[in-house]
Amino acid sequence: MNDILFGISIWLLPVLFAITLHEAAHGYVAWKLGDDTAKQLGRVSFNPLRHIDLWGTIIVPAVLLLSTSFVFGWAKPVPVDFGRLNNPRRDMVWVALAGPGINLAMAIFCAFMIHVAVQLPSPFDEWLFRNLRNAIYFNLILAVFNMIPLPPLDGGRVAVGLLPRYLAYYLAGLEKYGLFIIIGLLFLLPMVGREIGMNLNIFPWLIGGPVSFLIEVIAGVAGFR
Repeated sequence: MNDILFGISIWLLPVLFAITLHEAAHGYVAWKLGDDTAKQLGRVSFNPLRHIDLWGTIIVPAVLLLSTSFVFGWAKPVPVDFGRLNNPRRDMVWVALAGPGINLAMAIFCAFMIHVAVQLPSPFDEWLFRNLRNAIYFNLILAVFNMIPLPPLDGGRVAVGLLPRYLAYYLAGLEKYGLFIIIGLLFLLPMVGREIGMNLNIFPWLIGGPVSFLIEVIAGVAGFR
């Protein structure tokens, strides 16, 4: 029981802040670029309680934490009316980038905070260090995952905003199928692979590779290399 409680304690804050501030950043940038939909609904807030989704923020991460070594989750999506942005096609890109951008910024901040954690007295130093390490890892997974160029993920919205209009139109049309495609590629495909004796897990190179690269870069920036 103590091990379970300790495991929850070193993942709770990293997961909670990573996925809720991700959504808050979308709403904040949309507000500054002309759409106050999220602002009017009280979603331009760094208070995690305003963004918690029962399943995505609490239940799914808890089940994954207790049953696997992989943790993932999501918050309630912040509503954005792209038609109300000052320049919808251009500003959609900035709104989309805001979420992964704040995750990257938090990962860098947490890396620098490790210098502080190791100076604290035991056992708080170990507890804070593990929180910070998990925050770096989870924020980078969330940033890289969301930059997959497929709507409705942030990377898909960035691609729609940058591609020529005729290509953007077809990519935008995939939005209603996007999450099903992602689930199929990341979760169902490996299951099929195990049944037929093949390694069809694309997670290591699609997500794991970029995350490992970013960890190395951030470690260097924070003075650990």
